[in-house]
Amino acid sequence: MDTVTNSQRIAFVTGASSGIGLAVARRLAADGHRVIAAARRLELLDELAASADGIEPYALDVTDLDAVRAAVAATVERHGRLDVFVANAGVMPLSRLDAGLTDQWNHMIDVNVRGLLHGIAATSGPFRDQESGHFVTIASIGAHGVTPTAAVYCGTKYAAWAITEGLRLESPPYLRVTTVSPGVVESELADTITDPTAQQAMSEYRRHAIPASSIADAVAFAVSQPPEVDVNEIVVRPANQR
Repeated sequence: MDTVTNSQRIAFVTGASSGIGLAVARRLAADGHRVIAAARRLELLDELAASADGIEPYALDVTDLDAVRAAVAATVERHGRLDVFVANAGVMPLSRLDAGLTDQWNHMIDVNVRGLLHGIAATSGPFRDQESGHFVTIASIGAHGVTPTAAVYCGTKYAAWAITEGLRLESPPYLRVTTVSPGVVESELADTITDPTAQQAMSEYRRHAIPASSIADAVAFAVSQPPEVDVNEIVVRPANQR
């Protein structure tokens, strides 16, 4: 088990190979956390770990419940505890409903909803045992409204918001729960869109995207509060986005 200082917290970030997850991992490490940066693309995580102190790469597919449980258990075994879990992994292959891209819809449900539930299931035991913890969900402005081509994506983010709010309501006071809902952010998410109509709409939509570091700042703010302060929800969007 690695030695950590009393002030150094252990944070686990999913989807950390790019975009918001990468920015969150960097920011939390810069703030003094020991960060387990998890994603499927291990080569990108290795590059991240080589470029910043305090980051440990971990290959993980959040759709695999056993793998998520094993990752959390390994973190607790190695470091003695887990203080923060950031459920960030997500995909966004937008399309109109009449496009019928059911494989992409199911993939969004698997990653955006089941992946979140797997994180909650894996962390509930460690948080309960240590009587402390902070669960952070990266949802979306799509959890607060629906736009054309984004019905399924917004549905998954509505679900993410609802599930995380349910976690907050059901949790004892020692567990803090935060939902961060980003607006348009610079990331790879839009690169997975194959539907031409959705691609065109997103190209215009992303003209005023803000950097992923803006979302990392929001996460850092929430987790830096004293134990008696629970920041439940933060919405961060470009000034030009309505």
